[in-house]
Amino acid sequence: MPKNSSHASPYKVAIIGTGFGGLCMAIQLKKAGIDSFVILEKADGVGGTWRDNSYPGAACDVQSHLYSYSFEPKHDWSRKFAGQQEILGYLEDCADKYELHPHIKFGCEVTSASFDDSQSLWNISDHNGNTVQAHCLVTACGQLNRPSTPKLQGIEHFKGTVFHSARWNHDYDLNGKSVAVIGTGASAIQFVPEIVKQVKSLTLFQRSAAWVISKSDRPFKSIEQKLFASIPVYDKLYRYLIYWKNESRALAFTRFYALLEAFALETKWMARKHIKDPLKRAKSIPDYQIGCKRLLISNDWFPALNRDNLQIETNGIKQVTETSIVTTEGAEYEVDAIIYGTGFAATQFLAPMHITGLNGIDLNTAWNDGAEAFKGICVSGFPNLFMLYGPNTNLAHSSIVFMLEAQVNYVMKCLHALENSTAQAMDVKPKRQAEYSQNMQARLKGSVWDSGCTSWYITDSGKNTNNWPGFTFSFRLMTNTLSLDDYSFNG
Repeated sequence: MPKNSSHASPYKVAIIGTGFGGLCMAIQLKKAGIDSFVILEKADGVGGTWRDNSYPGAACDVQSHLYSYSFEPKHDWSRKFAGQQEILGYLEDCADKYELHPHIKFGCEVTSASFDDSQSLWNISDHNGNTVQAHCLVTACGQLNRPSTPKLQGIEHFKGTVFHSARWNHDYDLNGKSVAVIGTGASAIQFVPEIVKQVKSLTLFQRSAAWVISKSDRPFKSIEQKLFASIPVYDKLYRYLIYWKNESRALAFTRFYALLEAFALETKWMARKHIKDPLKRAKSIPDYQIGCKRLLISNDWFPALNRDNLQIETNGIKQVTETSIVTTEGAEYEVDAIIYGTGFAATQFLAPMHITGLNGIDLNTAWNDGAEAFKGICVSGFPNLFMLYGPNTNLAHSSIVFMLEAQVNYVMKCLHALENSTAQAMDVKPKRQAEYSQNMQARLKGSVWDSGCTSWYITDSGKNTNNWPGFTFSFRLMTNTLSLDDYSFNG
């Protein structure tokens, strides 16, 4: 593998995406003295999901001090759970501090990437027809980057305004409007309480209710921020305490999910406390095992549901007319706007990019039975391809940033192994990947995500391709070691 060079192509590493994963990868490359890399970003700014999701009330459901890089602490977080703008500002500051902008190609949406075995190079093409070459390809696209929208009959005839929460239309004035919100996922839990105060009426089309528990959020006092900044050990201790508190919940999700019933009782108590209408209250309580879908946190969700101008519709949507939504039971709702809170195509990793590996194998074909990757990072048949936030690395109890740092650490070990080898490419052995994936699915059996509900964690065939079935420290320990026996080295 060529040593670092200053020429633009072929790069040593190409990174796709400038969210937490992509920026972390770039920063660690710089720290290692590797400057021959490019970051390909489809948008005009950094930030990933925190750039895209700018809807009212957007915030993180992981505590600020843990939802940030361990090597780049921010001492002046405004509150325990940071909002979208503050997190985006943090990522922008990191990009500036580590001088990453010269490496970023904005407005560069990758459409395909193919591995040239004869040269051990990835040829990466964008929507403008431009191509860059790199010895290694790191995808940092995330799992929540492609909005999922339902196929509604007649939606093309609707004369009002339609948009997805991840593509919020800030130019549209919601004041005094009749609005339909489709979906009650993590985004809707945050934006509905904000917009219901503005709109004339809000009809919430709900397929299934969400388990929502209280959010222990509050602004930080100035004295706390000063202590974080002036006493580093205090800041680290605070982060460690958050980490271990969150980590303790892993057992509840993976093996002893009866422990989650305490949260279920809290949800029911909050609903009884805030929602006066018995029928509306009944609709707000899920009928599936708590934790099977994403557990959400909010202090204003149930008060919002209690408002007189909000109604919950649990019947399916039959069709959309020019001015209304008609349910399967024949009820018709006249609306000015439709907002999708329907989440993302989370199980379709790297789509819609077309990724081609050895012998012309297509990644979608390789993943015909559901996405899988060795340690969630490498896919057999696709040499020098490394995924961040890949299959089975998602969490329900802690910070994905912690997981991303562990994955980046593993990728760096792979890059160093290539650097110290006469080989040009490394490819995880099929047997190792198969053994790992079988073990992963076996560990997921019996978890709360296997309790029977339909969620974005599970493919249509019933395979959990998203979640990590254990503690985050066990993932870090696993990725802290690179065994060369797991790979074939070629070239």
